[in-house]
Amino acid sequence: MIAEVERIFAAYATDAQVPGLVHGIVSGGQLSHVGGVGVQDLESRRPVTADTVFRIASMTKAFTALAILQLRDAGRLGLDSPAEEYIPELRGWQYPTLDSPRIRVRDLLTHTAGFVTDDPWGDRQNPLPETDFTRLLREGVPFARPPQTAMEYSNLGYALLGRIIANVSRQPYADWITRTLLRPLGMDSSGFDPEAAPEPLRAQGYRWEEEAWLPEPTLAHGAFGAMGGLQTSARDYARWMALLLSGWPARDAAQGGPAPRATIRELMQGSNFPQLRLRPGRGGARARHQAVAYGMGLWAGMDAELGLTLRHSGGYPGYGSHMLLLPEYGVGMFALANRTYADPSGAVWDAAVALHGAGLLHRPPQPVSAELATAYDAVRDIYRQGDVTVRSEELAMNFLLDRDAAVWARRLAALRQELGECDTSAPLTAQSALAGEFIWRSATGFLKGTLTLSPTLPPRIQELKLEPGQG
Repeated sequence: MIAEVERIFAAYATDAQVPGLVHGIVSGGQLSHVGGVGVQDLESRRPVTADTVFRIASMTKAFTALAILQLRDAGRLGLDSPAEEYIPELRGWQYPTLDSPRIRVRDLLTHTAGFVTDDPWGDRQNPLPETDFTRLLREGVPFARPPQTAMEYSNLGYALLGRIIANVSRQPYADWITRTLLRPLGMDSSGFDPEAAPEPLRAQGYRWEEEAWLPEPTLAHGAFGAMGGLQTSARDYARWMALLLSGWPARDAAQGGPAPRATIRELMQGSNFPQLRLRPGRGGARARHQAVAYGMGLWAGMDAELGLTLRHSGGYPGYGSHMLLLPEYGVGMFALANRTYADPSGAVWDAAVALHGAGLLHRPPQPVSAELATAYDAVRDIYRQGDVTVRSEELAMNFLLDRDAAVWARRLAALRQELGECDTSAPLTAQSALAGEFIWRSATGFLKGTLTLSPTLPPRIQELKLEPGQG
């Protein structure tokens, strides 16, 4: 199957006219597979390796978002506080309507501040000097709409978050990210100065124009670095993806790393302006739509096959990238390329679907809580004896009000007559600590059951559904 993954990315690099590309799979907290295609620069023809550094453009935004949440955790800012509390230049802004709310820090994180989509303009602002950015903010900006009325992607918004980080931390944005995220994670080849990496490890950016590759000029780090200025290698970026994946599942184990697991999971909490999208890649046309919303530096979505997904692309003069997290499987995939606005998202998703189709992605089972196990034992007794009152101590107060004991007795008798004896030894599959489902088989069919406990201490059975089936 790894050979198929390699084929997918090699085909993409050829079709998209990409000089060089690196792709990786992260699982078990480490870079479990890495592959390189092509060269990092056309002059030396050095092959791309796991140590080649690429600009990752808007995949930087998740670093910015987590840094904001870290400062929130430390009590140094509030997500629902007006952004002008941390950027004084915003206080004189003219809002589009008299009833417009002031922009909150949260609105900047979720792209709901009312700014216009600004990818072509924003990408060229990366080297903007801080003094020029301050002047722009003092003059004010036009709004596309009032804040908090829709989600519209904004690089300006994330540049403002970079300014907030600098003002609150009293350190330059790049220094703060390096100190609090890059160095603690061991991302020693990553940073915001494009000249800092040794030249033999740097991927030169190119654009494909008139059937030829032309080198893109290197954009220096500046005021817009928080929206897309990070450069990193596959080896380093895998450490970042491992940190994000460590947030799932919620558990009692000791915590490590630069952010609590609950804070990492918060990145998926979106703006509540959901969208319908087709899955990227060749499988998109035959897949159902995904429900997608922007969280904080990541798009969160639900896929019919892959379940919970977190993703982001990066497009930049000379570079293009994509990352995909499958938190329920503990797996992440990414690709970094050195062509202007290269979009390897389709290849990343095709590779993920291929791994899923080959049965190589596995969700760890939800543990069955002690309370759920006790309730399931009660359901077995109830079915075998045909009487819900034999385990009345396990029933919530609503249970017999919704269907009395006599009606339950007739229902259970009818099921036993239809199916005969069922094998009730099948395990319960938990959906949560308070809900589960099971299937009991008999000689003539099966019985599918769902069990839900009440939100009380101790939990009791509030609902039991039993549906017969043939086959």
